[in-house]
Parts: sequence; structure tokens; C-alpha cells
Amino acid sequence: MTKTIAYLDCFSGISGNMLLGALIDAGLSIDDLRADLARLPLKGYELKAERVTKRGIAATHVEVATGHEHAHRGIKDILQIIEQSTLPKEVTDCSRRIFTRLAEAEARVHGQPVDEVHFHEVGAVDAIVDVVGACCGLHRLGIAEVHASPVPLGGGWVETAHGRLPIPAPATAELLKNVPAYGGPVDAELVTPTGAAILTTLARSYGPMPGITVRAVGWGAGTKDLPHPNALRVFIGEMAAAPMEQRLVALETNLDDMNPEFFDYLMDRLFAAGALDVFYTSILMKKSRPATLITVLTDAAKTNALRDVIFRETTTLGIRSYEVTRLCLDREWHEVETEFGPVRVKVGRAGGDIVTAAPEYEDCRRLARESGTPVKAVYQAALSAFERSTRKAEG
Repeated sequence: MTKTIAYLDCFSGISGNMLLGALIDAGLSIDDLRADLARLPLKGYELKAERVTKRGIAATHVEVATGHEHAHRGIKDILQIIEQSTLPKEVTDCSRRIFTRLAEAEARVHGQPVDEVHFHEVGAVDAIVDVVGACCGLHRLGIAEVHASPVPLGGGWVETAHGRLPIPAPATAELLKNVPAYGGPVDAELVTPTGAAILTTLARSYGPMPGITVRAVGWGAGTKDLPHPNALRVFIGEMAAAPMEQRLVALETNLDDMNPEFFDYLMDRLFAAGALDVFYTSILMKKSRPATLITVLTDAAKTNALRDVIFRETTTLGIRSYEVTRLCLDREWHEVETEFGPVRVKVGRAGGDIVTAAPEYEDCRRLARESGTPVKAVYQAALSAFERSTRKAEG
């Protein structure tokens, strides 16, 4: 089995519109992108793309024309816009994770609760289009993983709604914690907060490009004219699926004094910070006190961020961590049509053979509510439709 990856060569930094330009340059249809973005309850903008040259390199420059729109939106406003769209769940989940990470960084920088943060430069329509558009583009191109190079930060000063600030802007610097980065090579802002949020939410690793068979290269132009090509280069290609054995880190803590109503919120925050799995186990502690064991699985790069979430959102005073091995089937999604509507089916493969298949519960629940049908009937209809499609493909 192979999977499609995107490698972001950030030799001149990254911004939201640079990534959109690179994806379009690599083969993403701008008409498809416009159609996807039209599924957002968002008006008052026009998505434009044009071919330009940057120091002799042909690239695609994307502009989100919004007239004089400079709305200041809070994270709740932005997440509501995303939730009200009719975009695929993978796209809305991706977009929510990016904006949540950005809001948390802004909150830490300004010393405010997350819900009170109002975005200025990144709260307008163009930032929403950049973030959601990037998630749509990666979904359209079938990208399974994103990897990236180390990031140049630039230097000098940038004018913001808060005044003149050093580059990288404070929110950008906060987002780039634990990411390989370096100063220069010019005095200019090379990484925007939106670009940093997209990059650090999606990138699985930073370093040299992994071994892939390249099938497309795209160049996304920035707005500045610099001594070097001001562009983001993306390589898209196929690589052999990761080995079934994965080396992960498990984080654990025991809690016997936390309000159980908080556990749901904690799980959401952990997944937003990059957890691969989160689960709770009922246990007995000393003096036979009932308690909850929190277990979080993650890759090593996300360990510090997840520890921060646990300390911030729970009553624990300590966290255990240890390396674990996880064996995984290759996973893929199929969409089937049922009498109730479309349902996604998660498929597990070993050596190319289907080992397991399960309809997506959230799809089944939504259709059950809409049709007044028991959820088990929708689930069975989806499973039967998948089995029929598999027999037809093999026949």
C-alpha cells in the first residue's frame, strides 16, 4: 500500500495564501476550491489566482479580495461559521484544529482566556478562506500526511493592530515552539500567524523531504519581492505506507478529585492538540478511592503540547510517560450510497486485503435523525452497501 504526502519546502516561509497558491500550482482545480468554499456561510469575497514570476520562477499567487472587510471575530464566531458549512467532516475537523490552535496561541500571548480572544489580522474573511481552503485543497488532492522543512523566520519589524512588533510576531513565535526554525535570511515577515497555525497543526515532521515518488510540484507566490524567490514549494508524491509497527508515547495520570463533567472538554482539547487516542479507565487508588486513569497516545513531537493541556485542564500534579508500540492496519475511507443518504465507511487493510470495515457512526446518527429510522438500520444499510460495492469491484 502507498499513501500520498505533501512536503512543504518553506525556504521562504509560509502564509495561508502561499499554501493555496502552491496547491493550485500542483494541480488543485481552483473551480473545485471555489465550489468547496461556497459551502461556507461566508460572503463578501472573491478568490483570485494568477501566474506570476518570482526571481525567474513561475508561481501561482492567490488573493482573497474582500474590499474593506476588517471584521474582528472571536474563536466562537469562526468555529460557528465552519460548523454551519456543508463541507466533509475531515475538512471541518482540520479547520477547527487550526483555528483552535491559533486562538490558544493568541490567548497565551495576550494573557486572556481563549474565548475572549478576538482576532484582528487573522479574523477577517481572507484568513478563514486561507485556512478552510488549505484543508479543502489537501482533502481534494488526497493528502494523507504533511511534512515540512525547517522554517526561516525573517527579521525586522511588523505593523499590527497592537502596534509595531518584532518579527516573528508574538503569536507566530508561540506557534513555532518545538519546530526547527532559524532567523533571516532577510528582514521581512516570512511566516504569518495563519501560516504558522496551518503548518504546526498539520505537519507530522520537520526535516529533509522523505523518500517519495514525486508526481507534482507546486510554487505558491508570496506578496513580497525579495532577493530570493518569495514562494512556498510543495512536493506531492507517493510513499510506501508506514510500517504497521509505530513507536508512540503514552501519557498517564490518575485523578480522584476532578469534576467528571470536565472530562468531555478535556478529551476535546487533547485531540485538538494532536493526540492520536484518548481513553479513560475506572480504577481504585490508595484507601480504595475510586478514580479515573487518563491515557493519551501521541507521537513524540506532540508530547510537550499534550502535557501542557493535561496540566492546564485537570487537577493532576504529575504525569507518567513511557514509550509504547502500536500495530495498525492501513486505513482508508470509502463513501457508499444508502436509501437514507451517503455514509462513509472506515476500512482496515493488511497486505492489501480488507480485514475490517465499519460505517462512520456520526454519519449514521445524522441520517437516522433526519429520517426517523433506528440508527442500527442505517448502520446495517451502509455495511450492506459497502459489501455489495466490494463484491462488484472484485467481480
